Amino acid sequence: MNAADVMTRNVISIRPDGTVADAVQLMLDHRISGLFVIDVDGALQGIITEGDLLHRQEIGTGRRSSWWLRIFAPGQEAADFTHNHSHRIIDLMSTDVISVPEDMELVEIVRTLEKNHIKRVPVVDNDGHVIGVISRANLLRGLSAVGRDAPKVSTDDRSIQAGIQAALDSESWAPIARMDFTVLDGVVEIWGTITSEDERRAVCVIAENTPGVKKVIDHMVFMDPYSGIVVQP
Repeated sequence: MNAADVMTRNVISIRPDGTVADAVQLMLDHRISGLFVIDVDGALQGIITEGDLLHRQEIGTGRRSSWWLRIFAPGQEAADFTHNHSHRIIDLMSTDVISVPEDMELVEIVRTLEKNHIKRVPVVDNDGHVIGVISRANLLRGLSAVGRDAPKVSTDDRSIQAGIQAALDSESWAPIARMDFTVLDGVVEIWGTITSEDERRAVCVIAENTPGVKKVIDHMVFMDPYSGIVVQP
């Protein structure tokens, strides 16, 4: 299996010209701790995380340069001021972002995560455009699928995956930001959070109706839409 087989295709991202308020709202709405910064052409520009937003003048936690930095690195004080006060994502984001190609094998992705001490990595195509993201959870789901001793992912499996994703993307009710799925030998496994049993059944129907699907395994959990508490089955 490779990156394209297990990655989350719906990437929650923000533009470089976005604002801090935009980033905070996206993180809260989707219950995530970081956003990839992607330009209008789909190219990866950077990443912004909760850590980048901890030091802000609005909440009295702005960075303060030590006296020796003022002497030996005078530009740092100005940089800290910009980070503390700017409302533009381009001024706060980290630009040193590790990415992986869509055909990278999972074993290499694990090594990449471990070597760089990161929990998730964006997946890019040959043109450098972001097409997905892989987290540790995605890798565990891939392991779950392989654990059934099924054959390697085939071209048909990838077609099934693309068909399910397209069907979900076309439905306004679909919780695409909270859905992940793998396909192996025609068996679809679905992970994610739903806010009603109607949502659960509708997602399963999409998978069941996709040509080539032999079986659907539901791992979805219920999330209370008001409290945000996830209830394990």
